[in-house]
Amino acid sequence: MIGEEPAGTLMSEVAKLAGVAISTVSRALANPGRVNEKTHAKIDAAARQLGYPPNAMARGLRIGKSNTIMIVLPGSLYYGASQVIPQILQSINKALIQSGYNLMIANLDRGAGSERHILDLPFGGAVRGAIILSSKSPEVDGRSLASAGLPIVSMLLDMSDAGLPSVVTNDHEAVRDVTAELIGLGHKRFLYLARPEGSYHDVERFGGVLKALDAAGMPENAVVRSGGNLDYQQGFQIGLEAVKDFVELAEKPTAVIATSDDMAISFMSRVQGLGFRIPGDLSIVSFDGSPVCEFCSPPLSTIEQPVTEMGEAAVALLLTCIEGAETSIERRKVIPSKLILRESMARPRIEQE
Repeated sequence: MIGEEPAGTLMSEVAKLAGVAISTVSRALANPGRVNEKTHAKIDAAARQLGYPPNAMARGLRIGKSNTIMIVLPGSLYYGASQVIPQILQSINKALIQSGYNLMIANLDRGAGSERHILDLPFGGAVRGAIILSSKSPEVDGRSLASAGLPIVSMLLDMSDAGLPSVVTNDHEAVRDVTAELIGLGHKRFLYLARPEGSYHDVERFGGVLKALDAAGMPENAVVRSGGNLDYQQGFQIGLEAVKDFVELAEKPTAVIATSDDMAISFMSRVQGLGFRIPGDLSIVSFDGSPVCEFCSPPLSTIEQPVTEMGEAAVALLLTCIEGAETSIERRKVIPSKLILRESMARPRIEQE
C-alpha cells in the first residue's frame, strides 16, 4: 500500500528518477503552482512510472504524520443571530479530542486566496482528513480537495451522489411538516423567504412546502416566494426585502415560512413596526433553532437543527474512513430536526372570529 511507505523513501525514489531534488518533489506535492510545468510533468511521470499515482502519493506522505482534522467553512464563522456553525464546531471539536485528534479551521471566507490555502493544507501533509460544512469542495487551478487523497465528509449539504459521505438533516420533511401544521391551523396563503434559488437547501425546503400544499389539495400559487438572489449569510437583508414584497401583495399571506432565523427576526421586527400583529395578523416560523429565538417578541417558532448529533456523526464517519473501513459506511446519514413551537404561530384571525 502506498500509505505504508515511508515518506522519505517515496520522495527520494521519485526525485532520483525525475532528476530533481527531494525538496522539489515535496514542493510539487504541497503547492504545484510553485513548480514550473516542465518540472511538474517530470515528477508526475516519475511517480506514475514507480507505481505511485500522484494523489495517492500525496496521501501516503501524510499517513501517520498528522492528527489534525481540517474544517472547511462556507464563509464567516459568525454572521447574524445564527449559532449553527459555532455549535457544530463545538460538537466536532469535542468528538475529535475524545478520539485523539485536533481541529483546524482552514478558512473564514471562500475567496480565491482562501481556496488556495485550503488546498495547500492537505497537499502539504498538514491534515489527516476534512469536514466540509454546508458548501462545495474547494477547487482552484486544477486542484481540488477531492483529489488530495484524504478522507472527506460533507455536513449540512448532501454530496453523497458525488461519492462523499454526507451528514444532513431532514430539510424537506421538516418544512413539509411545519407547513402542514400551519395548514392545520387554518392558513391558506403563505410567504416563503428563500435562500439562493436552486441551492441544495432551497430545493429541499421549498420542495417540502409544495409537498404539504399538494397533500392538502391546495395549489402551488398558495405560496409566494420572496428572495432567492442573496447569499444565506445576508439573512437579515432577505427578511427586510421580504417585508417590501409582503406590503405590495394585494392578497396578504397569513403565514410566513422563513428558511433561516435571521430572515424571520428581521422580517418580524420590521413588519410589526408597520402595524401588523404577530401572530394576530401573521404567523411566522423559521429554520435553524438559534437560542435567541426564544427571546424574540413574540418568541419565535423555529425548526431546530440537531447540531450536536450531526457533529458527532460527521466525526464518526470521518474516523471510519481514516481507519480504512470506508466501504462499510453510510453514504448519507440523515438526522431529523424538530419543531420548537412558540407564540409566533397561531390560527389566522379569520379563523378565530
